[in-house]
Amino acid sequence: MAKGLGNIMKQAQQMQQKMARLQEELGTREVEASSGGGMVTAVVNGKQQLISLNIEKGAVDPEDVEMLQDLVVAAVNEAIKKSQDMMQEEMGKITGGMNIPGMF
Repeated sequence: MAKGLGNIMKQAQQMQQKMARLQEELGTREVEASSGGGMVTAVVNGKQQLISLNIEKGAVDPEDVEMLQDLVVAAVNEAIKKSQDMMQEEMGKITGGMNIPGMF
């Protein structure tokens, strides 16, 4: 039984190493989302960090700041969701679809 436990521990350690490499790689990958027909574009990396935000001049209306705020929030939230989806998809490849608590 000790040999079986040793194999399980070895597999767990290999999976942990793969996940660490993947998290590092995801930090370099980027996803993009826009709102308002492309008036606001947000770019987020695989660590759910906002990398850049582009606002077209046409989206800037001093009389309607709330609309611009809504467009920014929508673009950023969609980019974060895309980033999270990308991370879960890539992690699923490593874990074989197992949902491991605390990994996401």
